[in-house]
Amino acid sequence: MTATTVHAIPAAAGGSHRRTWATWGAILLAPYIAVFLVLVAYPVGYGLYLGANPASYRRLFADPIFTTAAVNTILFLLIAVNVKMVIALGLSGFFAVPRWWIRLLLVLFILPWAVPSIPTILSFRVMLNPETGMINQQLFQLFGIFEGPPWLTNPWLAFFGTVVVHIWKSLPFWTLILLTGRLAIARDLYEAAAVDGASRWQRFRFVTWPSVVALYVTSTILSTIWTLGDFNSVYLLTGGGPNDSTQVLATLGIRYLRNNALDLGVASIIVAMPLVLPLVFVMVKRLSKGGEA
Repeated sequence: MTATTVHAIPAAAGGSHRRTWATWGAILLAPYIAVFLVLVAYPVGYGLYLGANPASYRRLFADPIFTTAAVNTILFLLIAVNVKMVIALGLSGFFAVPRWWIRLLLVLFILPWAVPSIPTILSFRVMLNPETGMINQQLFQLFGIFEGPPWLTNPWLAFFGTVVVHIWKSLPFWTLILLTGRLAIARDLYEAAAVDGASRWQRFRFVTWPSVVALYVTSTILSTIWTLGDFNSVYLLTGGGPNDSTQVLATLGIRYLRNNALDLGVASIIVAMPLVLPLVFVMVKRLSKGGEA
């Protein structure tokens, strides 16, 4: 047998080595901690400090624009999220068909979501201009309509326009998510259903829907959270007008900031938390249980 000699590392040397690594770890973490404190912790803490004044909420609730923004937010969520998700579910079935021209259409369909928001939404604003916009000019050239609809000056038309722009912009993303869920379904299930004589609706009801319902519900919750914070669709298209009639909670804070009412701007954000936090809690719970909660 050959004797093996084990050389013990002095405890002092091991401790010095660990202290060196700890020092370098602290040095490398310091920039991230500083960024977090400056860009996250301080703004949030200062915002909560400003939002701790009860008088700000009394002024906020007394402002009729806040009531309009709250109602618009609820309508925006109910209409945009549900219409968007139903259309996405239907389009996911269309794009799941294995045809080369459908794949080409899918590439074109993704473009509105892939391009930046600011130029695309501003292009809608130009097209919907009641006087010089392309849409009213086309209505005049094709149908002889001399005075087209006041797309951005009528409150209801302007609000409907923001909903349409939001759906147009975010629909491709949710269609892709649901398409992924559809493509994960085993083809054997559809073949067995077809052998049993199931119709297209029955195949959707008993095969597709049970397989994607968890994904659909999770996507709807996440879409609601993102839609609640959608600033671009409203602010870039209408700016909250006409006469603040299309303001939502995501844009109301900017209105108060422009009026030098920072406390009301912070308060308008904080009052949206009761809508966001339950959705975030349900979302995290579903994800922690694999979407079965």
